[in-house]
Amino acid sequence: MDSIGIIGEGSWGTALLKILQQNNNQVHWLVRFNDMRESILQTKHNPTYLSDVEIDLSKVTIYSEICNLLKNTDIIFLVLPAAFIEYTFFEINSDLLKNKYFISATKGILPTNNLTVSQYLHQKFNVPTQNIGFLSGPSHAEEVALERLTFLTVMSENPLLREKVRSILTNRYIKITTNSDVQGAEYATAIKNIMAIAAGIIHSLGYGDNFLAVFVTYALKEIELFINTVVPYKRDVKDYVYLGDVLVTCYSQFSRNRTFGIMIGKGYSVNAAQLEMNMIAEGYFAVKSIINIAQKHNIQLPICQAVYNILYLRHVPATEIKMLIDKLK
Repeated sequence: MDSIGIIGEGSWGTALLKILQQNNNQVHWLVRFNDMRESILQTKHNPTYLSDVEIDLSKVTIYSEICNLLKNTDIIFLVLPAAFIEYTFFEINSDLLKNKYFISATKGILPTNNLTVSQYLHQKFNVPTQNIGFLSGPSHAEEVALERLTFLTVMSENPLLREKVRSILTNRYIKITTNSDVQGAEYATAIKNIMAIAAGIIHSLGYGDNFLAVFVTYALKEIELFINTVVPYKRDVKDYVYLGDVLVTCYSQFSRNRTFGIMIGKGYSVNAAQLEMNMIAEGYFAVKSIINIAQKHNIQLPICQAVYNILYLRHVPATEIKMLIDKLK
């Protein structure tokens, strides 16, 4: 039996742990913070994220060092915010990653080099693309923890890896489909977080559902233009891994990026919003990378550009959104 690891102790990491242990898998879990690790061992609950989830310590081995986890696992779910991945893998050499399979559930882009997680693993550590997959929604960890019906998509060039991940995750409330569009879906999930920030700003400025529906329509077109240009692939953006993910992130109360956008629209600074949320809004880091990549491909992304202008150039949200609306007519 393949040995399964999780790198990431946040909401999605905890939700995946719940699924895997319920499906009778033995799981190796990297918990990087001493206080959190001790609390989990004492209380059998994550004290910070999804604290209602009960952790079955008979099915979970907790690690403090990534090297030890990698030595004892075959399939690793990588569920860290993109901004933390390079730091976590800083002292890892390529030999330790040989013959390992990685399933990224990170919905962002590494901010220092504009790489997706699959690109980073392949370019930095020579992990074969056949050994890399991507797991995406539409999904919120909070609803998975509540065992609400969730459809996920597993993507990999390797059909055997896709089927293996499908088999270990599927249960009565998790349904899985598969395809091979790893990088396209990685970019799509990164951009949808930017769209959710914009949706939050729009909501905070008093625009209603009528305009939000129009906005989401344009958001999907912008995502389609970007991914079809940067990663050509025979895809249908109306599939739920693309469209569904945009909808749930732009509309849901659980969306941290939407919440971040609401706070920005109300006048919070970026730092103040991040501190109050105590969670990473991936769209903040992603928008800078996406704009950089778009410029190289001569792609016009008015929504992403508006979010970038607000977050990085400190343009007034109300003024920037009015200018955006004129472009969307």
